[in-house]
Amino acid sequence: MFIVCGEALFDVFATGSTPTGIGFDGRIGGSPFNVAMGLARLGQPVGFCGGIGTGFAGDRLMQALHDEGIDPRATPRIDAPATLSLIGLDARGVPSYAFYGHGCADRLLREEHLAAIPPEANCFHFGSYAMVVQPVAATQRALVEREHRRSVIAYDPNIRTNVEPDLDVWRATLQWMLPRTHLLKVSDEDLALLYPDRSIEQFAADALAAGTPLVVVTRGGEGAVGFTPRGRVVTPPVQVTVADTVGAGDTFQAALLTWAAETGRLTPTALAAIDDAALAEALAFAARAAAITCSRRGADLPRRSELG
Repeated sequence: MFIVCGEALFDVFATGSTPTGIGFDGRIGGSPFNVAMGLARLGQPVGFCGGIGTGFAGDRLMQALHDEGIDPRATPRIDAPATLSLIGLDARGVPSYAFYGHGCADRLLREEHLAAIPPEANCFHFGSYAMVVQPVAATQRALVEREHRRSVIAYDPNIRTNVEPDLDVWRATLQWMLPRTHLLKVSDEDLALLYPDRSIEQFAADALAAGTPLVVVTRGGEGAVGFTPRGRVVTPPVQVTVADTVGAGDTFQAALLTWAAETGRLTPTALAAIDDAALAEALAFAARAAAITCSRRGADLPRRSELG
């Protein structure tokens, strides 16, 4: 069973002026929520470990978990608001962002909440800003420490500088995670932010040396590349008419984990032993899944039947 840890929130898009103000369209989001949804749609048993607020916004988030078949046993309801990410466009179509998250439920997950995680959980995914804001970051680190010797740990930094602008905080978190992570998925955009003077190959070598046995770097329209101590595997992008790329990275990660589960490799030992042929198969499967998401508007992740 998978447990995805992090935030579920609302991306709130301005839809234009109204006679009395501004219209908004709230969409459920958050990278970890997307990964959990992706795993559920790909037929994997998955739960969500993150604080969900009370009130109508929290109720809607909980309904989304139910609708997608995501196990809510490790999802505490916390008496706090839901996080809102407000997104508006200027006259030229350039987006601007306003983030409202201080004191919100997704940041208030505490160590006592971890007792609700189902005992059958054997793979934990972490990512995005819940790993760098407190107190949830400390809670998640405690969970990583508890599980990394017996369960698979997957991590995607998924940097959000509008939440935490200090890149040193993100770098320190990534460096702490490397020796505790079995599958690291990171975008080339995030690496360019964190390590502008370091090549993808050099970063991967450093991550492998630090103890991460499998490193995957997604490169948008250029495909993806995977690194193990035994070699390097490149997969080309799947050609598709792109509607947008929202949720593509989350889809890629969910598909990688699904492939590992379906092929009997969802253990730390098996992931560490993956060979080039198997890695090529995994990357191709994940690229196909991400392409489907890119072909549709918004984070509309694929179902298992769509991948054959």
